Order: sequence, then structure tokens, then C-alpha cells
Amino acid sequence: MKPPTIGRGIRILSVSAVSLFVVAATHAQSSTDQQQTEMHELTDVQTQSGSSPPPKEVAAYKAFYSANVEDIDKKIKLGHDFLEKYPKSQLAEAVEAGLTNAYYEKQDWKDFYASADSALALKPDDVDVLTTVGWVIPHVYNPNGPDADKQLDKAETYEKHALQVISTMPKPSYMKDAQFAASKNQKSLQAHSALGLVYFRREDFEDSAKELEQTMQGNATPDPTDMYVLGVDLQNLKQYSQAADAFNKCAQIPGSLQDRCKESADAASKLAQLK
Repeated sequence: MKPPTIGRGIRILSVSAVSLFVVAATHAQSSTDQQQTEMHELTDVQTQSGSSPPPKEVAAYKAFYSANVEDIDKKIKLGHDFLEKYPKSQLAEAVEAGLTNAYYEKQDWKDFYASADSALALKPDDVDVLTTVGWVIPHVYNPNGPDADKQLDKAETYEKHALQVISTMPKPSYMKDAQFAASKNQKSLQAHSALGLVYFRREDFEDSAKELEQTMQGNATPDPTDMYVLGVDLQNLKQYSQAADAFNKCAQIPGSLQDRCKESADAASKLAQLK
């Protein structure tokens, strides 16, 4: 079904016209940050329990988080080896979270979701896992896939829970105040971005626009996908001038959406003139 047109054959963008399949690696926890998180998890376990896990377990865990970030397959193997040998380890959740990030890098969504489910079963408040999974779902969403609506519900639940956790989470001992504030802000922006795309997939353009507008506030490097979808939201809400502004901002960012944003900005500007 073709998107509807107005006036001189100017096309209004619809959800079916928009592909968001390409997932930007910047929205997962970076490999360096993930490695740092995994390293400090060992320290936290030692502090909370008052003792260190057995030496062989510690060595296996260190091998996992020290694996070369460019050799994802090796890291995945080390992670599964650890879980097979030490399934009841206090460090199992950190390994599952690390595997989630590794599968994200490979765009292996089946194992990505499986590792995330295992991690959240062990630690339901893991903000990194919650925000990443909730963000991925609406990007790789297939309306014709099994349980498509339930997947969007899952993403919404994860991101709303993540925002609740972020608002009350204590600062880790290894983080400085500024680093902690920046980390919370980044995760909050990711959660609002995901919610915006969830609502967009449901064709709830008003709520989608509200969420995506939050991702633009004080954000020096807004996601061009968010800006593009915001433009589509506003165009569907018949706010053509605002849509053109969003598309123009998106068009200033080099990347795969740049040309599409330029074309959409021109179309929205023409619609604004006809209004």
C-alpha cells in the first residue's frame, strides 16, 4: 500500500515507508565501557561478599573481560565456557550481560535476546541490558513477525522500568560524579529514543514525537534516526514546518539517512506552503 498523498502529489511518509533496520553501534554500551563494567563487577562481588570467588573462577572471568574486543567470537566462547563451568557464580549475570553486548555487535538477534533474558532473570534492574534490548526491538521490528505486538510491549516495559531504576540508582564507587551523571543521561536518552520508536511503530505519532523531542534536549550528538522519525511524526501530525526543521537537522549529519532527510525536508516545506 502506497503512502497517501496531498496536493500536488506530495507524499506523506507512513510507518510502512520507513526502514529502521540498521542499528548504530553507538547505542549499545561501547566495548571499552562494557569491559570496564565487567572488570568492576568482580570488585563489587568481592566487596559485597567479603571474599573473592575461587582463583580458577576469577581467572576465567578475567580472561572473559580481557578478551580482545575485536575478537567477538573468542569473547563469546569464553563467556559460554565460564557459564558452563560456573553456572551458579555470582559473576554469571555480568557474563550474560557481556554476551548480550557481544551478540549485539554481531547482530545475532536470537542469541542477543536469549542472553539478555538470562541476564535479566539474574538481575532485573540491569539498566544497560534493559535499555539496549528495549532500543533494539523497535529498530529490528517486523510487523509480520511472530508476537510482533508483544515485542513492542516488552520494549516499552523495559524502557519504562529502566527510567525508574535510573532515577534512584546509587553511584558506583568506581565512578566520578560527572561520569555517573553523563552515564545516567546517556541511558535516559536511549530509553526515550526507544519509547519514541515503539510509539512510532504503533502509529501513535503524538506520543512518539513527545519522547523523541526529549532526546534532542541538551544532546550535542542526536541520533539521525530519531530526528528522521521525529520529522515523520510531525508530518503525520500535519505540523509541516516543524517536520521540515527536524528533517533539515537530520540532513546535516553525514550518513545513510542524509539524502532521505534532504528529500523529506523539501517535501515537508512544500506541504507547509500549501497549508
